[in-house]
Amino acid sequence: MKFFKQLMAVTLLLLSTQVLADVEAGKDYKILSPAQPTHTGEKIEVLEFFFYGCSHCFHLHPLISAWEKKMPKDVELQYVPVIFRDSWEGMARTFYALEALNQQRRLHDDLFNAWNVNNIDLSDEAKVTEFVTQHGVDRAKFSAAINSFAMSSKVSRSNQMVHDYEIRGTPTLVVEGKYIITGLEPAETIKVLDAVVAKARKERSKH
Repeated sequence: MKFFKQLMAVTLLLLSTQVLADVEAGKDYKILSPAQPTHTGEKIEVLEFFFYGCSHCFHLHPLISAWEKKMPKDVELQYVPVIFRDSWEGMARTFYALEALNQQRRLHDDLFNAWNVNNIDLSDEAKVTEFVTQHGVDRAKFSAAINSFAMSSKVSRSNQMVHDYEIRGTPTLVVEGKYIITGLEPAETIKVLDAVVAKARKERSKH
């Protein structure tokens, strides 16, 4: 068993080295300086800054969802809704309200489809409340959550993160608080993500 684990570790290292050889800083990803602190403990942190109404986020979504289902156990993916315009705040509040009600992951696909497939503008609170209610969320609990003080704090935190990570567009992926991946085609994004995660893992092993 010990030999098998050592063999697997060597195999992963060789594969990650090959993947890393195919991507380069400044071209496929950039390095944020100073790096931001991570909050995932022993796991490699991956953040996706996104907006439900962003067509580029929508096109990446199926690939990042598939990647999340198969990602290594030492990786944790977190979503961060961005607010580049005042009209986007409602969806950020919706995201955090659903998260508080343990419904965000269940409705993630539905919200993307509403904006990008069915052309439903959910920036209005009444419309989004009706939408989530039709998808099985308790109306009263959602209304209380989206208007709570906690939501205001989360929105402020999201805005601060957008500033700290120098986010200029969506989708943007950030690995370990310092590797920024943005502006690539969906398949290329996943390829670079794998490479950067492998790089982060290698760096962690040195410490």
